[in-house]
Amino acid sequence: MKSTDPKMNQLLAALPDDVWQRWQPLLEPVDLPLGKVLYESGTTLAHVYFPTTAIVSLLYVMENGASAEIGVVGFEGVVGISLFMGGGSTPSRAVVQSAGHGWRLKANAIKEEFNNSSPVLHLLLRYTQALITQMSQTAVCNRHHSLDQQLCRWLLLSLDRLQGNELVMTQELISNMLGVRREGALKLQKADLIRYSRGRITVLDRPGLEKRTCECYAVVKKEYDRLLPLKLAV
Repeated sequence: MKSTDPKMNQLLAALPDDVWQRWQPLLEPVDLPLGKVLYESGTTLAHVYFPTTAIVSLLYVMENGASAEIGVVGFEGVVGISLFMGGGSTPSRAVVQSAGHGWRLKANAIKEEFNNSSPVLHLLLRYTQALITQMSQTAVCNRHHSLDQQLCRWLLLSLDRLQGNELVMTQELISNMLGVRREGALKLQKADLIRYSRGRITVLDRPGLEKRTCECYAVVKKEYDRLLPLKLAV
C-alpha cells in the first residue's frame, strides 16, 4: 500500500516534537478509497483518522436512512472528534468523498494524549471549533441561500482540501452530497465554471466560483485560518 508523509496532515505537522516522537510509531497508514465508510452512526469509534490526500465527508443520518452532508475533512484535520471530546460515538457517518491516503491512531492513544498534554488539548480544541463553525455555517447556508450558492461553497471547501482541481465521486456519493443541487451543477456547467460528467467534477474557473458563492465560504475559511495558522509540511 502506498503511503504518504504523515506530516502532510496539518494537525500532525503541528504536534510538539515530544508528542510526535510518541505518536510516530503508533500511526498506521491507511488507504482511503472512494466510498469507504470510516464509521457509522451510533457506533463506538476505535480510531481517529488523519487524511493526507483524501477528503472525508461527514453525513448526518436520519431514521429513514436519508442523509445530508454537515462537514468535510481533509489534510487540515482529523476524523473522529467524538473520541477525544468524550462522546465515543456520534449520530453522523463518515464516508470518503475523494479517494486518497491517510493515517490512523487508536482511540486510547489520542484520548491519553488529549487528557495529559496541554498543547495537544489546545490544538484539537481549536480544530474542533473550526469544524463546528463549518457545520453551523452549512446549516445556515442550506436554509437561507440558493442551491447555486450552496454548491459553490461546497466545491470551494472541497477544493481547499485537494491537491488538484477535480473531484472524482460515485453517483451515490454525488447524490448524498449534492442532493437536489444537481440543478445547480448544471447551471455552473452552463456558465463554464465546472465540468460535470460521470462522477467527475472538474473546476474550470475558481475565481468565478468565489464571486458566485455566498459569504458562508469566506466565514468558514477565515475561521480555519484564524484558529489553525499552520503551513503544510512537505
